[in-house]
Amino acid sequence: MTGTPVAEAKALYEAGRYAEAEAEARTVARSRPHDDEYGAVALNIAALATGAQGRHAEALTTYDQALPVFSRRFGADHWLTLKLRSDRAQQMLSLGQYAECEAECAAVAEAAGRGTGVEMSFLAAAARNGLVFALNAQGRHQEAETLAREALAAHPARDRVSLVLRLGLARSLNGQARYEDALTEAQDADKLYRALPEHQRHPDTGAVELAFATALFGLHRVPDARRQAAAAHDACLASFGPDHRRTVEARTLLEHIDGTRP
Repeated sequence: MTGTPVAEAKALYEAGRYAEAEAEARTVARSRPHDDEYGAVALNIAALATGAQGRHAEALTTYDQALPVFSRRFGADHWLTLKLRSDRAQQMLSLGQYAECEAECAAVAEAAGRGTGVEMSFLAAAARNGLVFALNAQGRHQEAETLAREALAAHPARDRVSLVLRLGLARSLNGQARYEDALTEAQDADKLYRALPEHQRHPDTGAVELAFATALFGLHRVPDARRQAAAAHDACLASFGPDHRRTVEARTLLEHIDGTRP
């Protein structure tokens, strides 16, 4: 993307400056002709940045604007189009559209599995991560655990995809009240998170602390759980704002912890 019309928007997004990234990306999208490649990519960045600010319905609408252009410009089975669909499904999660997200992530994972190359392998793992989250959100924690472990075995690289899969595994274990196991996974996720380059950490801000807090609360380690939940909430509030799915989850957990304290 260096030297392209979307380079600045991409850099702002990677720096966690989501409002500025959205504004820049939407400006670029408006300035480009209909069906222009960079206009479509700008819409993609705008959608990512909008979702990162907790405006998930708007983000989904922006993805819906970009998807037909991606399909025409790159092809329905191109990895860029499939990645857009995977990113779009994440907003479905945030809007509580769990069954729809499950179906879309399963379809993307299947399509990526038929492809070849590093991008398709990466995308298949990312789509499975969305599927793990959708299963967990529907209370299907054992299915989510099985899928997360399979996906991790197929994706041994210790990168951001491995991080989110491990967080999904921790969520599935917490959902089964296997809190010691979840704590172990959260500890490994923490190591992964700290090893990532800073620009790759921004989208997962607060997620590790949230996994820790849930497991610690399940183990009745209330002060430790509250400290992690508060850290997750503060970090998410600063990065994403009050309406982001993870900010809301951290705030809900924090209120639940406080409601059980004498």
